[in-house]
Amino acid sequence: MVFSAHDPTNMKTLQHCSGGEGPNSFDMIAALEEWVEQGKAPDRIVASHATGGRVDRTRPLCPFPQVAVYSGEGSTDDAASFVGRRQ
Repeated sequence: MVFSAHDPTNMKTLQHCSGGEGPNSFDMIAALEEWVEQGKAPDRIVASHATGGRVDRTRPLCPFPQVAVYSGEGSTDDAASFVGRRQ
Protein backbone atom coordinates (compact mmCIF):
# COMPACT_ATOMS: atom_id res chain seq x y z
CA MET A 1 0.00 0.00 0.00
CA VAL A 2 1.31 3.43 -0.92
CA PHE A 3 -0.02 6.49 0.87
CA SER A 4 -0.84 9.68 -0.96
CA ALA A 5 1.58 11.46 1.39
CA HIS A 6 4.32 10.14 -0.90
CA ASP A 7 2.75 12.04 -3.80
CA PRO A 8 3.11 15.77 -3.14
CA THR A 9 0.41 16.51 -5.70
CA ASN A 10 -2.11 14.97 -3.28
CA MET A 11 -1.07 17.31 -0.45
CA LYS A 12 -1.72 20.48 -2.39
CA THR A 13 -1.10 23.04 0.36
CA LEU A 14 2.04 21.41 1.77
CA GLN A 15 5.22 23.21 0.79
CA HIS A 16 8.31 21.25 -0.21
CA CYS A 17 9.41 19.15 2.80
CA SER A 18 7.28 21.01 5.39
CA GLY A 19 5.43 24.17 6.24
CA GLY A 20 2.63 25.90 4.38
CA GLU A 21 -1.02 26.20 5.27
CA GLY A 22 -1.82 22.50 4.79
CA PRO A 23 -1.56 19.68 7.34
CA ASN A 24 2.10 18.74 7.57
CA SER A 25 2.41 16.66 10.72
CA PHE A 26 1.47 12.99 11.01
CA ASP A 27 2.61 9.88 12.90
CA MET A 28 3.73 7.45 10.22
CA ILE A 29 5.76 5.39 12.71
CA ALA A 30 2.69 4.30 14.71
CA ALA A 31 0.88 3.34 11.49
CA LEU A 32 3.88 1.35 10.24
CA GLU A 33 4.33 -0.40 13.61
CA GLU A 34 0.69 -1.51 13.64
CA TRP A 35 0.97 -2.67 10.03
CA VAL A 36 4.18 -4.63 10.56
CA GLU A 37 3.55 -5.97 14.06
CA GLN A 38 -0.19 -6.65 13.84
CA GLY A 39 -0.71 -7.03 10.09
CA LYS A 40 -3.25 -4.19 10.02
CA ALA A 41 -2.65 -1.76 7.16
CA PRO A 42 -4.01 1.71 7.90
CA ASP A 43 -7.05 2.80 5.90
CA ARG A 44 -6.12 6.44 6.55
CA ILE A 45 -3.65 8.51 8.53
CA VAL A 46 -4.74 11.82 9.98
CA ALA A 47 -2.37 14.74 9.36
CA SER A 48 -2.62 17.99 11.27
CA HIS A 49 -1.60 21.62 10.95
CA ALA A 50 -0.90 23.84 13.96
CA THR A 51 -0.67 27.57 14.36
CA GLY A 52 0.93 28.91 17.52
CA GLY A 53 1.08 25.38 18.96
CA ARG A 54 -2.68 24.81 18.52
CA VAL A 55 -4.04 22.31 15.95
CA ASP A 56 -6.31 24.25 13.61
CA ARG A 57 -6.75 21.80 10.73
CA THR A 58 -6.72 18.03 10.18
CA ARG A 59 -7.01 16.03 6.96
CA PRO A 60 -6.86 12.33 6.18
CA LEU A 61 -4.04 10.86 4.12
CA CYS A 62 -5.58 8.02 2.13
CA PRO A 63 -3.97 4.94 0.57
CA PHE A 64 -3.16 5.32 -3.11
CA PRO A 65 -5.10 5.61 -5.43
CA GLN A 66 -7.61 7.26 -3.09
CA VAL A 67 -7.68 10.98 -2.32
CA ALA A 68 -9.44 12.81 0.50
CA VAL A 69 -12.73 14.32 -0.71
CA TYR A 70 -14.91 16.66 1.36
CA SER A 71 -18.17 14.90 2.25
CA GLY A 72 -20.18 18.10 2.06
CA GLU A 73 -20.95 18.14 5.78
CA GLY A 74 -18.97 19.49 8.72
CA SER A 75 -15.93 21.68 8.89
CA THR A 76 -13.40 21.63 6.06
CA ASP A 77 -10.76 21.89 8.80
CA ASP A 78 -11.78 18.50 10.30
CA ALA A 79 -10.52 15.18 8.93
CA ALA A 80 -13.84 13.56 9.94
CA SER A 81 -15.53 15.63 7.19
CA PHE A 82 -13.58 13.82 4.44
CA VAL A 83 -13.85 10.40 2.81
CA GLY A 84 -11.30 8.52 0.73
CA ARG A 85 -12.29 8.09 -2.93
CA ARG A 86 -10.50 6.62 -5.91
CA GLN A 87 -9.26 9.20 -8.40
